[in-house]
Amino acid sequence: MAARKGDWVQIHSTILKPQERSEHLPEDTKNVPFEMRVKGFLVNESAEVGDYVEIETLSGRKIHGKLIEVNPKYRHDFGEPVPELLKIGIELRKILDETER
Repeated sequence: MAARKGDWVQIHSTILKPQERSEHLPEDTKNVPFEMRVKGFLVNESAEVGDYVEIETLSGRKIHGKLIEVNPKYRHDFGEPVPELLKIGIELRKILDETER
């Protein structure tokens, strides 16, 4: 997919190769590269997924990396709702309302 200057994109970059990582890490951690994924606005005039590009983050930092996605979505969540926690706000308001009288 093509991106143009100013598009919201995500890049990927390897910060440290496995052999460059600290010896004090657990084995399963130090055997993989230390990577980053960052979202920001494309600085280059245009690019294709897989190109090495520059972005500007929301905080104004300029970062280079491989373009991996154009208009990336947020895919995280906080898991399934906990029924007991859903009612806490309602119950607390009732308690506070009763104590104010």
